[in-house]
Amino acid sequence: MSGRDFIAHHVHGIDTSGIRKVFDLGATLPDPINFSIGQPDYPVPQGVKRSMIRAIESDQNGYTVTRGLPELRESIAASLRREFDWNPDVFITSGVSGGLFLVLSACVNPGEEVLIGDPSFVSYRHLVRMTHGVPRLVRLYDDFQLHPERFAAAATPKTKMIVTGSPGNPTGIVFKEADVAALADLARKRDLLIVSDEIYHTLSYDGPVCSPARFAPERTIVLRGFGKSHAMTGLRIAYAAGPTEIITEMAKLQQYTYVCAPHPAQHGALTAMDTDTSAQLAAYRAKRDLVCRELEGAFDFQRPSGGFYLFPKAPPRFETASAFVAEAIRHNVLVIPGEVFGTQDTHFRISYAVPDAKIREGCGLLRSLAR
Repeated sequence: MSGRDFIAHHVHGIDTSGIRKVFDLGATLPDPINFSIGQPDYPVPQGVKRSMIRAIESDQNGYTVTRGLPELRESIAASLRREFDWNPDVFITSGVSGGLFLVLSACVNPGEEVLIGDPSFVSYRHLVRMTHGVPRLVRLYDDFQLHPERFAAAATPKTKMIVTGSPGNPTGIVFKEADVAALADLARKRDLLIVSDEIYHTLSYDGPVCSPARFAPERTIVLRGFGKSHAMTGLRIAYAAGPTEIITEMAKLQQYTYVCAPHPAQHGALTAMDTDTSAQLAAYRAKRDLVCRELEGAFDFQRPSGGFYLFPKAPPRFETASAFVAEAIRHNVLVIPGEVFGTQDTHFRISYAVPDAKIREGCGLLRSLAR
């Protein structure tokens, strides 16, 4: 037998991440303009670094309890009480992706359906398949807003869950409050669970982000983390909050998978809870404005209100967005084709979490390719 014969059938339908492919390609180029990867271009705040260093040097490197440091969990719970007047159960996860895997594993039975926006973060539909659910994509083109009526039309008796996120990846769109409320109402009427990926919730430039926890806390799992807000992407530190019955099962599964979130990073997260990141927010608002100015008139796009992504339509002279992306890469500009995030090969994603000079240079090259 070959090695392939031992691979589970459901794995064959999961390709290597298109984002990671382009990111890995960038590592082989001498000096690319890298708009491909979604991680901050500023360092971890000094106070957060010092907390992790102190933890390491004082030998706080072993396991924590599965749910995470009690003082970190209480700090997070207190912040959610202030924000929502909500007292959810909380535990610390190994990144938001770890939280997504655990909630899907805990809640989705084989053959049950999970509604996901199209486009949306590349992991969602693959994680659903990995946990033996059935992803059903709900079209969000062309304005990338939530459109709760489309989710209602897509729901069937087999639907168990909705996975959504605002600000969105790859679009940077912040969902309208009325649409979030309507989605929460749908979840109540159809007895669905909403999993809300809120990793970018602090990176909002035109007003606050509305969470479904505000309207349906009893059937919402909130997933947040410190990777995007505090540049801690590689430290894999996040949290899940929601009803005790679900959080308990997620934490039980963590015992047999991730065991616990990285111990020193939990000390860093405790400091991060009280660390001011308003300067970084202002810098990314300015980058958002810069990239929009640079590409306006050359590309068709929806102005993003959060995160650090722009999702323009590929120029009409290219048959597909993938063809445009290939041409951009030949000119040393790394961007991600939109088909990575859904069903349409019409758009491409730019991450503007790069120095301003690179934004100007890269956008200039993209403009030249659009002519």
